[in-house]
Amino acid sequence: MTKYAAFLFVCFLASFAQGASTPVVVELFTSEGCSSCPPADALLQSLDRTQPLEGAQLIVLSEHVTYWNHDGWVDRYSSDQLTDRQSDYVRHFGVDGDYTPEMIVDGESEFVAGNAAKTKQALEKARSEPKLAVRVPSVSIPSPDTLKARVEVDALPDSFKVRKAEVYIVIALRQAESQVAHGENRGRHLSHVNVVRTLTRIGNVDKGKSFANDVQIKLPAGADPSNIRVIAFVQQPGPGKILGSTMIDAVSAH
Repeated sequence: MTKYAAFLFVCFLASFAQGASTPVVVELFTSEGCSSCPPADALLQSLDRTQPLEGAQLIVLSEHVTYWNHDGWVDRYSSDQLTDRQSDYVRHFGVDGDYTPEMIVDGESEFVAGNAAKTKQALEKARSEPKLAVRVPSVSIPSPDTLKARVEVDALPDSFKVRKAEVYIVIALRQAESQVAHGENRGRHLSHVNVVRTLTRIGNVDKGKSFANDVQIKLPAGADPSNIRVIAFVQQPGPGKILGSTMIDAVSAH
């Protein structure tokens, strides 16, 4: 996507009135080794910053994969876990194979990041879906390498056609930057938003039974507490549809 196309796309999204209520998770599978990814990274930052969809809170996640780690550049934010998560989505959606930049909205819609029509359709569909209430009522950072949080989820109602779903907690860097020295993006200064550093399954929520758990998560080495966001979400196994989610800045929570 060219800079001009990216500008038009952001303007297109801005035609939505601003607002925030229904949470919608937007996952971007990306890599610093992919020359097509910087415009998608910029788009994700714009979605996070401007929140252009009326009646929705867009919870964006930048998920860096490992299969571009060649030509002398290793993406320090990439992980095998996120590569595997994308591969699970590939099997779930039946697409031809892993690729970047790939955007997935609420675990239901998959498309090349930057496709304006599909983005609009996916976001509007996700906004209209009923959501399970997810809460992170408390977060603390008792030591430089440890985060503690309480995660609460309402019971699955009868209207949800699923008997059990998985509860996850994510530790993300609100902002991250790199000066790329090699590979397809050689010489570029790249910036990212909500970079996933840990994604941990912490339990299940069942029909008719709520979930509440206190968890302890190891923080990335040297992470600035003011730059940490905590995201919790509930997802059908597969990975499938995301049924509910929430996001909080770690510092503002304690």
